[in-house]
Amino acid sequence: MNPAIGIALLLAVLQVSQGQKVTSLTACLVDQSLRLDCHHDNTTSTPVQYEFSLTREKKKHVLYGTVGVPEHSYRSRTNFTNKYNIKVLYLANFTNKDEGTYTCELRLSGQPPMVSNQNVSVLRDKLVKCEGVNLLAQNTSWLLLLLLSLSLLQATDFISL
Repeated sequence: MNPAIGIALLLAVLQVSQGQKVTSLTACLVDQSLRLDCHHDNTTSTPVQYEFSLTREKKKHVLYGTVGVPEHSYRSRTNFTNKYNIKVLYLANFTNKDEGTYTCELRLSGQPPMVSNQNVSVLRDKLVKCEGVNLLAQNTSWLLLLLLSLSLLQATDFISL
């Protein structure tokens, strides 16, 4: 095999393996709904399959996704949003019966298939309200802009810290 082709193939595999890694999974409460925020890297154009699931009493329940078939009891209770590097699942009417370990899993096609996932343990009485974490967890660009603005203003001697 030509070494250039081997290197190109290796780089393509590395790009795919690094392209859709789940970086965090957080849970919070919005009114009576559980919100799961699955943050992930998105550095490849390769299509990704995903799945949100709940493991309770050693049994896996698929809530939503493109990998497994969602259980009927959850279909009417879920609402899904997909953005560039975050997948958000809402589970309506969250109760103590819905407590357990939630998983966000991403899969890339290929040989072998690349799988990345994160888990979060959810107990209803331990959940925080989403409003408190929404600004920092969802959109940190305002904070970055503030920090950059302060350093720019300091550099121009407009303010002194």
